[in-house]
Amino acid sequence: MRLVIFDIDGTLTQTTTADAECFVRSLADVCGFHDVDTNWSRYRHATDSGIFQEIYESRVGRSPSLIEVSQFRQHFVGLLAEASSETPFASVAGASLLLSRLAESAEHKVALATGAWRDSARLKMASAGLCYDDYSAASSDDAFDRDSIIRLSIERAAERYGRFSHVVYIGDGVWDAHACRRIGIPFIGVAPDERAERLWAEGAVCVFPDFSDVDMFLKSVNETTTAT
Repeated sequence: MRLVIFDIDGTLTQTTTADAECFVRSLADVCGFHDVDTNWSRYRHATDSGIFQEIYESRVGRSPSLIEVSQFRQHFVGLLAEASSETPFASVAGASLLLSRLAESAEHKVALATGAWRDSARLKMASAGLCYDDYSAASSDDAFDRDSIIRLSIERAAERYGRFSHVVYIGDGVWDAHACRRIGIPFIGVAPDERAERLWAEGAVCVFPDFSDVDMFLKSVNETTTAT
């Protein structure tokens, strides 16, 4: 079996902008933090928990308590819920069909490895007509760093389905490419604009604007997966 692991924001759902806006607004509303750098690639860990931890430590001089993390997180997810109720989030073109095709395939299994917190990831996917709980998954609840999140996603998928002969990761960020390079698994990028060149430069084996051409994408998945 081949394991195909997906990021969520910007990969399966068109939620990158809304996610960043709600995150920054929550930092201001809950913590009083303003003038936040939203170039997530500049942070040690480009995950919800990692970014919040780093910003909080830089502003306050200590790590946030569990209660402070919970307060921020609840407010953040509440803002996402408000945003999705006003305008439902969209999936990336072809994502729903691709996931359906993979679900029907005897050769493939799907897992999720997201830098988002689980409750925000579940909300965004549901709004876009997808189901987070259909898949083995790891999230920012599990670790600050994306490497650990991806590894845990692989472990959970193996516990659920058995051993995989091949693994590939699908994402839209340079942090995805970096993590895959460190772990030693191939990375396929999803980027519709100038970000595609950056993903190529960071080691993507191929980059697609979206999943509109499902057959071509699946062909690339089968050609680029490497043995675990």
